[in-house]
Formats: sequence, C-alpha cells, structure tokens
Amino acid sequence: MPRCFWCSDDPIYQLYHDQEWGVPLRDPGRLFELLVLEGFQAGLSWITVLRKRERYRQVLFGFDPTRLAAMSDEDIQARMQDPGIIRNLLKLKAARQNGQAWLRLEDPAGFLWSFVGGTPQVNHHPDRSTIPTETAAALAMSKALKKAGFTFVGPTICYAFMQATGMVMDHTTDCDRYAVLAG
Repeated sequence: MPRCFWCSDDPIYQLYHDQEWGVPLRDPGRLFELLVLEGFQAGLSWITVLRKRERYRQVLFGFDPTRLAAMSDEDIQARMQDPGIIRNLLKLKAARQNGQAWLRLEDPAGFLWSFVGGTPQVNHHPDRSTIPTETAAALAMSKALKKAGFTFVGPTICYAFMQATGMVMDHTTDCDRYAVLAG
C-alpha cells in the first residue's frame, strides 16, 4: 500500500499513518492527548513518542486533564524516574500546566477546530516539498493557546497537531489515504 514519504516500515508508524493521521478528530480527550504528546515530541522524532504512547497513557492518568492538572512536583519527579517515557522536566511540567489551561477552556474541541473554521482543510500535496511545517492558522492557534496558558505549543507543534487530528489533511496525493480522506 503506498503511504506518505515519512511513514517507515515500523508497524507502529504504519498503523498510526493508516488509521489516525489526518482523520478528523473531535473527541476532547483524544485531542488533549495528542496536544500533550505533540509537546513531548518537540526536538524528537514522532516515532519516538508513538513507541512510548502506551506508557504515557499509564503514567499520565490516561491523559485526564483534571488529574494531570493536579499533579504535584513530587508526582512529576516520580515520573522523571520512569525510563518508559521521555524524561524531560519541562515537558512533564508542561503536561500539568496544559491540563490546567485545558480545564479553563469552555469548549476545547470547538476552540481548537475554530482555527480551521470547524471544517477539515484538505490539501493536495504531490510531494513532501509542498507540505509546510507551519501556517498562519497554526501560528494563530499557537498564539491563542499561549494566551490561554498553554506551553510547548509553538506554531510547528500546532501544525503537527492539526495534521494529526485531521484539521488539515496532508497525506500526499500518491498515498492511498489521500483518496480516502480527500473524498
């Protein structure tokens, strides 16, 4: 099956590519999970995060924003000892801070989707050279999230989040998923 250029032969990556990436997602809990995971990905490859995703679900309370928001410094320090996750103090503190910010949003899913007008943006990329790493919408999302108290939400992270959650569909035109999602 033809896949996007970035998808390796790793089964975890292929499953993610084939079933999740670019599929419109509106569930607030899953949106929050991906936003937090995108923050952990900063400076690393996405496959590194995907391989640790299940462990993150275990140690970060299934990405429950209420429980993450209530984590103590001691809770964070305990997670810093877990070799199953990316042990970065700033990123773990960001997960707590982002949980707190998430809880202050009245309608998190609606807020996030507002940056694409509530409708997935379908792009038509013939190859990797035309796929941006950030856009005006991602920059606007980043600024709004930071204003709302989020961290680790720069425009590149926000654009990757938009791709992951199907707010934008950036499968290349030679990928089998493009035909399915572009409709």
